[in-house]
Amino acid sequence: MKRDRLDQTLQAAIAEGLLPAAASRPSGDTRPWPVVLLTALGAWLAAVPLLGVVGLLLGDLISRGAGPYFIGALVLAGAAVVLRSREVPLFFEQLAVPGLLVGAGALGFGLFRDLPDQAAAGVLAIVAAALAVVLRQAWLRVLLGAAAAVLTAIACAPQRWFHAGRSGVEAFWLAWHVGFGLWVSWQVIQQRLFDDGLHARHAAALESFAAGWLLATLGGLAWWSGMTFLVGASLGGTLVGDVARELAQHRHLLWQWPALQTVSAGLAIVAALWAARQWPVLRQPWLAGVAVVLAGMAWFLPALGAVWLALAWCVTSQRWRQAGAAALAAAWIIGSFYYQLQWPLAIKALVLVAAGLVLGGLAWLAHRGGRSAVVPASEQVLSASSAARAGIGLCAAAVLAVANLGIWQKEDLIAHGQPLYVELAPVDPRSLMQGDYMQLNFNLPADLQGRLDGLVTLERPQVVARRDARGVATLQHIDDGRPLADGELRIELTPKDGRWILVSDAWFFREGEAERSAAAKYGEFRVSPDGKALLVGMADAQLRAIHP
Repeated sequence: MKRDRLDQTLQAAIAEGLLPAAASRPSGDTRPWPVVLLTALGAWLAAVPLLGVVGLLLGDLISRGAGPYFIGALVLAGAAVVLRSREVPLFFEQLAVPGLLVGAGALGFGLFRDLPDQAAAGVLAIVAAALAVVLRQAWLRVLLGAAAAVLTAIACAPQRWFHAGRSGVEAFWLAWHVGFGLWVSWQVIQQRLFDDGLHARHAAALESFAAGWLLATLGGLAWWSGMTFLVGASLGGTLVGDVARELAQHRHLLWQWPALQTVSAGLAIVAALWAARQWPVLRQPWLAGVAVVLAGMAWFLPALGAVWLALAWCVTSQRWRQAGAAALAAAWIIGSFYYQLQWPLAIKALVLVAAGLVLGGLAWLAHRGGRSAVVPASEQVLSASSAARAGIGLCAAAVLAVANLGIWQKEDLIAHGQPLYVELAPVDPRSLMQGDYMQLNFNLPADLQGRLDGLVTLERPQVVARRDARGVATLQHIDDGRPLADGELRIELTPKDGRWILVSDAWFFREGEAERSAAAKYGEFRVSPDGKALLVGMADAQLRAIHP
């Protein structure tokens, strides 16, 4: 199928005069992919001990003076020469790939040692871009584009980018949007300067590099948005999870910076206008309603506007894989709305339901109008098929349904779950209060904690707790299936950082409430009959709720 489409495109280009009559399809790589994969695996395994020996021999040179720059530049140049050669055997070609990593690592070691982090990252981003120009392999250009995007974001980030704090929230938002702006500029350059057929090689190189850049930028915007519904909590304990959690502590401060929200909403409107410009069939009144809904969502979620524009651009240019990545990033960011701490769960559910109903109504109007409208034959190619529209609608409905189902379940548990208090155990005072959240450690018997530390199971274990007259629970043992006695109930545990915890190990509160939250002695839970538990608040020694 791909070969047929390529032949048709080639013949069309020749007919339009974009290519000479003698133009032919480039010869493809006839080597079967299993052979390439096994050869690459053998080359990488052979390269590991070889690079280790070279590192031991040159260890003193690499670690001092100009050694990292000399070794890094030499290895990068050698790897680039090998990868550019057309006659090099496959084994040696694959040996050059770890050479790129070693050369970049040595160069990065010297740069980050001698320069500020931002400057070092900027220089490495330029090196990655230069390598993408030199090399011919499209997959390497994609990887180099992704690396250059991440390094550019670091170059625009705060000095202590691992501990960004309040000012880092805005700085990281700006960093990823700078990268997005560069991607948009490259798309314009590609359309305006490289669309004449004479610069096809340059357009192909820019396309691969920009694809990797966009994928990294979409990932950065999703990461900046914090945890997403039912997924993001698994990032806890990783470097990415720690940085995202630190940014999330101050996410509510974005309401003090409406400029971010305004830019995000503006980008969403630009996305709708761009789609209508590229697809005339979309120039209908209902599109204005869709644009308003998307802009409203982008206002609440400042990283969403750029993702909407990337999605519109990729769909209208038929970059379907990149469009799929943009749609996934949009779903992630919308899911992060669940963790906006300044909104009650009921309000968040109402906002999502309202957005879903409005979009559903507009889709119905568009469908009715589409059946009666006469679309010119030249524009029918631009209209999506009924199956595609139905698939998009079902995906959007599924995202909203999953988010709202989870919100409804939490609200139902809060309303009807059995109240329960669990005593807090002492924690390191240095980690008790960290920004706008407090570290929690619930009081578990030593023998129970010992059994949980070594417990490996595919299912979430439950512990049996005894509830006294005040509602205070004493955790006793892991549930073994025996019937519960009077006053006993089951509580399901949650995996976190390779251990089992009681629902959560942190409690977020509003800015300025640290002193009041420091008086907490108990965690207040709601527990369902099947053991599902939800931490709903903190209480003092007299079990009085600590309200924000």
